[in-house]
Amino acid sequence: MLRLLTKKIPHAAAAMVALLCLSVTAPAHAVSAPAGPLLVFGARIAGDDARTRLVIDFDRKPEFKVHYVANPYRVLIDLPETAFGIKADELEARGIFSDIRYGTMAAGRSRIVLTASRPIGVVLAEVQEEQGAASYRLVIDTAIVTDQAFQDQVEKQSWQEAAAPTGGETPVMLPGSRVDGPFVIAVDAGHGGIDNGARGGVTKTEEKNVTLAFARQLAEALNKLPGTRAILTRDKDEFLSLSQRVQLARNEGANLLISIHADTLKQKDIRGATVYTISDKASDSLAANLAERENLSDQIAGISFSDEPAEVADILLDLTRRETQAFSINLARSVVSTFKNEVLLINNPHRHAGFRVLTAPDVPSVLLELGFMSNKDDEQLLIDPAWQKKVAGLVAKAVEEYRITIVANGG
Repeated sequence: MLRLLTKKIPHAAAAMVALLCLSVTAPAHAVSAPAGPLLVFGARIAGDDARTRLVIDFDRKPEFKVHYVANPYRVLIDLPETAFGIKADELEARGIFSDIRYGTMAAGRSRIVLTASRPIGVVLAEVQEEQGAASYRLVIDTAIVTDQAFQDQVEKQSWQEAAAPTGGETPVMLPGSRVDGPFVIAVDAGHGGIDNGARGGVTKTEEKNVTLAFARQLAEALNKLPGTRAILTRDKDEFLSLSQRVQLARNEGANLLISIHADTLKQKDIRGATVYTISDKASDSLAANLAERENLSDQIAGISFSDEPAEVADILLDLTRRETQAFSINLARSVVSTFKNEVLLINNPHRHAGFRVLTAPDVPSVLLELGFMSNKDDEQLLIDPAWQKKVAGLVAKAVEEYRITIVANGG
């Protein structure tokens, strides 16, 4: 079942190909290696619920490392910067794997995350040179193992990178919204890099691309407002942890954070925009389920979840959180009001749940669900640049009205 198909080449032809390869590539050894990222140009996966083989074709020899992470059971394949020039169905999860993700993790780093529903182990991981070193294939063979065997693999690896990235001890409070200077809005394009987010049912467009396209439109609209500066938490296809998104907004002294998303639902008939604010208790089951899925973004990338340290019992901090939450609610209401009769809204369009990306204690934050990629009508709008520009303009208008309101009230 796991045999790989290879092309048969006559001996004479093979000799000629080898000779040509030598004549072409021999001078190249005297110069530096090709610049730019590795290229994945093909991939195959085969197997059953007991063992599965993954084969990935590279243009150059890849350096790689394999790691294990528990809860859920995952195998991480870390690579140098890699461009994945393959179709989504080439690495569609099957066999042992319940989910496969791949993409950038950070500058110069990429990752493949293999998630399984039960413990697994890598029984073979090697790079095979194709004829004449024209290309290389990475072969990963996996098989089911016992819980104890998986735990042993996790414990014996001398690797700590699975922990969420930190820049050392982070103070409970950082410089928040600056009194002087422009009114700063952090526009957060949801997902990115290895975390693709939702996928459209018709066009197969990935959520990370929709959110980035809209975020750019929104930043452009916001920057046209007087005394306003919009920043993007990410301006390319890269992965950011949820805590990094919050931190970037706070470091810039943001007055607002708007996180952009376009999720999917099992109920494909549900469509329309929603604005979420943070709350310990979800307003409804839909909000709770969406927050749970969005909060798994770090785990999708292979980052182990760790609870934040206990908050200092500080009355001022508590008051700041309460005031910030009140501002967030005002912003959400302003967006809903501006969208009315202009953009289709879901029933009860202002909802709340425990989204981790909205946890900045000193930055009013909302999560804007533009629509649902699972609904064919919403999907067509979400990928339409004209629609994106229109809605971005409406969000900018809502921000302007919010700002006027809080200034009038002495905020």
